[in-house]
Amino acid sequence: MVLGLLRRHPVVALLGARQVGKTTLAAQIVSKHKGHATLFDLEDPADLARLEEPGLALRPLRGLVVLDEAQRRPDLFPLLRVLADRPGPPARFLLLGSSSPALVGRVSESLAGRVAFHSLPGFSPDEVGADENSLARLWLRGGLPRSFLARSDDAAAEWLRAFVQTFLERDLALLGVSLPSATLRRFWTMLSHWHGQIWNAAEFGRAFGVSGHTVRRYVDALVGTYVVRLLPPWHENLSKRQVKAPKVYLSDSGILHSLLGVSNRHELLGHPRVGASFEGLGLDLVLRRLEAREGEAYFWATHTGAELDLLVARGNTRLGFEFKRSEAPVITPSMRHAMDDLRLDRLVVVHAGCHDFPLAERIDAVSIEHLWPKLRPLG
Repeated sequence: MVLGLLRRHPVVALLGARQVGKTTLAAQIVSKHKGHATLFDLEDPADLARLEEPGLALRPLRGLVVLDEAQRRPDLFPLLRVLADRPGPPARFLLLGSSSPALVGRVSESLAGRVAFHSLPGFSPDEVGADENSLARLWLRGGLPRSFLARSDDAAAEWLRAFVQTFLERDLALLGVSLPSATLRRFWTMLSHWHGQIWNAAEFGRAFGVSGHTVRRYVDALVGTYVVRLLPPWHENLSKRQVKAPKVYLSDSGILHSLLGVSNRHELLGHPRVGASFEGLGLDLVLRRLEAREGEAYFWATHTGAELDLLVARGNTRLGFEFKRSEAPVITPSMRHAMDDLRLDRLVVVHAGCHDFPLAERIDAVSIEHLWPKLRPLG
């Protein structure tokens, strides 16, 4: 995917959370790149010193130029525009970034029409396997490579605790987020208990002891660094009053479980938030397998109680998904309302059992173990 983008665009921005594997992927791209390749790590003082005179450093380079943690030097982006416009061009640029607002906003302004974006998530079943054991490990440990590949669940939990601490105390500051780490830890921990719920900034602010405006700023910081996901509500022109606030999820189940104090499968299955955690896993798998784009994924709920966990809409296609941590899900009135009101082409009830079976016309129950091979990317 990234190699193809580099062939078609002079600049490619590879975005994703810290420790998700961007640098590793860039190293693999460099190894496959035919010709010269130059790497700058903008957290390395030596590389920063090499870029004191960026024009002198970058203009002579040929082949592939990789700028890791590029959001740390936004002053480079106007120069990259000039270099990207050269005939040829003699060099192509791969920008790695962990901060969406800082990188995407400035890159979009400076490199409009010249840059392609690619988001890198954590491990998927394609990479680690879709069997029961691999999926159980992916659920418990999350998709960050060093957590998933740890020698044991205890080692994964230890690494995740260190990741959270480092992220709060160092990484957010490097990404331009100037909030006290102790405050953010308490906020992030509280947020983990809201995982899968409708987000009410004012209500959360009262519980946290700050204003709704401050809460929104904190959430924006975590969304912008790819560790929190806000799922927007879907609105139809219906007579029913519909919920207009988003749902909030932690993007990685391993981070969620670390903040909840869960370190092994036994603790996870006995935790009060296990159902919400299962929903977050299913939601992530569906969005990634369908290759849903921004602006195609929503949830739906009315004030009378009808709801749908996930609606994916592309063109005239509307697919609905419900996530039930149950071995034998049944049709509910809410599902029928969603089918009728949203005019769904199909509704899939993702469950924790072992078998797939039809529930009604265009409504199927699918085991989460079979979800990945059963679904296909949207055309």
